[in-house]
Amino acid sequence: MTAAEIAQATGGRLVGDATVRVSAVAPLHRAGAEDLTFLASSRYAPLLAESSAGVVLVVPELESAPGTCGARVVVDRPYDALIALIPRFHQPAMHPAGIHPGAHVSRGVVIGEGACIETGVVLEDGVVVGDRTWIAAYSVIGAGSRIGDDCSVYPHVYTYPDTRIGDRCTVHSGVRIGSDGYGYVQRMVDGQLVHARIPHVGRVIIGDDVDIGANCTIDRGMLDDTVIGSGTKLDNLVHIGHNVRIGRACIIMAQVGIAGSTTVEDGAMVAGQVGLAGHVTIGAGARVAAKAGVIGNVPAGETWSGYPARPHKESLRASAALLKLPALLRRLERLLDGDGK
Repeated sequence: MTAAEIAQATGGRLVGDATVRVSAVAPLHRAGAEDLTFLASSRYAPLLAESSAGVVLVVPELESAPGTCGARVVVDRPYDALIALIPRFHQPAMHPAGIHPGAHVSRGVVIGEGACIETGVVLEDGVVVGDRTWIAAYSVIGAGSRIGDDCSVYPHVYTYPDTRIGDRCTVHSGVRIGSDGYGYVQRMVDGQLVHARIPHVGRVIIGDDVDIGANCTIDRGMLDDTVIGSGTKLDNLVHIGHNVRIGRACIIMAQVGIAGSTTVEDGAMVAGQVGLAGHVTIGAGARVAAKAGVIGNVPAGETWSGYPARPHKESLRASAALLKLPALLRRLERLLDGDGK
């Protein structure tokens, strides 16, 4: 695209040479003369001075920042504009419709128009696959499961029986959906303590436009269903326990563990390595900071952090007080030594 075409596509204002042509997208620090990049924060303005980018999407307050790029396109939200343009430079791989001879399709399977079923895929009895959905090599879709239209299921995904996945979902490699939850009852048998497994007969129900990162595990419900609402995005290595209910448009980041029967309401954000205890509620729009350990309910709209998690400002004060303890202990030791004790 030329700088002029980029300005027209983004509704931006062109500054510089309208004929500059770019053919790829790159970050500011390594963008070359044929690359499109962006600058949205003054923090990164020094990188512009060193960049040889062809075209830079830039916020109005930084349009005059020092730099020798070929052209600048001034827009209010450069990052959003860049995301909209990426498909013009990087086309996704195409998956031709059809069923590979190496796939195994069981009885009663329904496959939608334009779907692609690759080699080694197993579709068990009664599976329904929607229109234009791609199921990549060596994935197994359990009996009675349903996958909606325009979904992407990457290699080596396993969905246990009766899983429900909505439209336009992305399920990355190594995901396991519908395994039994971690539920046992302690019993004494012949004088020995044993842990008897609790049967899990619920399902996993996933809404539309959900992204599930690589190697996530989502347990089926015990009696009720495990539910993930439409528009929610799970990062890699997230574990969702049995009977968990996650609302719409939630963000769950890497290595989060959510114990059974917990509720995460609409629009909540749970940062990396957070642990949520069972039977708690994360309110709508709440934010839980990285590595927090949540053992109680988090009110809607609040930000909590720390271990155990508490309101963020309170957690910061507690951390600051803890950092002062070594100095206070040294002063106390000197006072005691002065008294000869």
